[in-house]
Amino acid sequence: MGLALHERFLRGVDLAPRNDAVRVGTESITYEQAHERALVWAGALLQAVRKPPGTVAVLAAKGIDAYVGILAGLYAGATVVPLQPGFPPARTRRMMRSAQVSAVVADTAGWTQLPELMAPGPDGERPFDLGDPDAPLPVLAPGCPPGAHPGVERIVPATAGALVAPRPVRAADTAYVLFTSGSTGRPKGVPISHGSAAHYFRLQDERYDFSPDDVFSQTFDLNFDCAMFDLFCAWGAGATALWAPPGAYRELPAFAAENRMTVWFSTPSAIPLVRRLGGLAAGALPGLRWSFFAGEALTCQDAADWQTAAPGSVLENLYGPTELTITIAAHRWEEVHSARIAVNGVVPIGHVNAGHDHLLLGADGRPAADEGELCVTGPQMTRGYLDAADDAGRFLEHDERTWYRTGDRVRRIGGSGELAYLGRLDSQVQIAGWRVELPEIDHALRGCEGVTEAVTVDVAGASGTELVVFYTGREVPAAAFARQLREVLPMGMTPRHYWRLDEFPLNSNRKTDRGALRARAAERLGAAVRALPGESAGSTGDTTGDTTGDISTPTT
Repeated sequence: MGLALHERFLRGVDLAPRNDAVRVGTESITYEQAHERALVWAGALLQAVRKPPGTVAVLAAKGIDAYVGILAGLYAGATVVPLQPGFPPARTRRMMRSAQVSAVVADTAGWTQLPELMAPGPDGERPFDLGDPDAPLPVLAPGCPPGAHPGVERIVPATAGALVAPRPVRAADTAYVLFTSGSTGRPKGVPISHGSAAHYFRLQDERYDFSPDDVFSQTFDLNFDCAMFDLFCAWGAGATALWAPPGAYRELPAFAAENRMTVWFSTPSAIPLVRRLGGLAAGALPGLRWSFFAGEALTCQDAADWQTAAPGSVLENLYGPTELTITIAAHRWEEVHSARIAVNGVVPIGHVNAGHDHLLLGADGRPAADEGELCVTGPQMTRGYLDAADDAGRFLEHDERTWYRTGDRVRRIGGSGELAYLGRLDSQVQIAGWRVELPEIDHALRGCEGVTEAVTVDVAGASGTELVVFYTGREVPAAAFARQLREVLPMGMTPRHYWRLDEFPLNSNRKTDRGALRARAAERLGAAVRALPGESAGSTGDTTGDTTGDISTPTT
């Protein structure tokens, strides 16, 4: 197989042309159909873009148009940028501008949002720059109602303009860009090259025995890098990628059986949810062959419970930041062995992928033997962020090579070479697979009416990691916080608990004592959880002179 990411789909076309490449509810599309449609769309995109191949944003929820849109962008030789229509428009506008988007593929939700996205931002700039201030933005919106938006040139794909074959690309060309949370309130764009993706998926092909008979769950949003594992592992094997809607978790055994699902991949947060809903009875998931978890720490108890429900499944804990192309390490679960070498009851993250070197950086900034910040170099490492200013502090020059600093503290396990995850060194946390930098939330909170200062901490709650906000200023109703924050933050980054203080506790260095705030939050959440077992924390009483407010949201 060649180095182009789209060549994995071409292999699927050869292996199983009439298999469903994607299935979303009652809709599906075969490999043959998706291939032909993507060639038509790619031809239309290239004709519309002023400087092809350009950058194609896919502004669409999970649906057939979104998946074919990603494929069409790759066929055109363009850089693909998956965007989520549910994000606040201001955030999406910043992403489009940062990625220098030159065309958009939109579904109905994306098309509806375009007028707001196209409006000039507070700085008067448009979310795209085509070199001509009057040039319209080319948008391919199949399946959307007829009509146009101001500033938009609607692309009409035609069979006559279809490409004969996907355009060739180079290893250094960017295949896709994903955005991660940024501490300044500005998302950071991470470009991943075709060469990095080729190395990654070659390793997956060597490690796993996926085939055209497999059906992969597709639980991740398309702007989450683990979705790329689902799609391109499935497509490289001629298998089917199956959208798993939120309702699937309520009766996961029935959903898996009905759809003959064989490969599951999600964040570990799915395990306690499925367990609470009765889906982890012994042997409840007999059809699974492979089970993967990534995005946050996987506990040994959760792994053991999932394995009991899926006894015929091989379970792996995958680890890796977006900057290292999806995942960079893996540990295969073996109940006795894994539990014995686990640290703090968390499944190890395993060995770093072949072809890479890693080192542990001690607190003194020097390489450490057994414990420290994980730094990795090798073919999966991004060349840097879209904005070079974001590179500061994230890359290390050592041994005449550049290394990516993950910000994760790990420990070597004996002489096995495997690594155990100990936690974050900085203020970045994982919330249901979302990589969240707490200062970004603090930054957004300071823009809320009535807030003087704000500190966000992460606390382990009954349903996983919870975000708790402490703030100074006048009392603000929790609902008002939610309303204001959802204008600038995705739902997954919006905290649920807000408590006002007269002042923040300080440590011996006269800095805000986040440890003390986290302990206070844990105490309060613990009391709420004990009062309402199995439920989200509700409002609690005030016994320390500060005001408490909580927001409960559905968990399914």
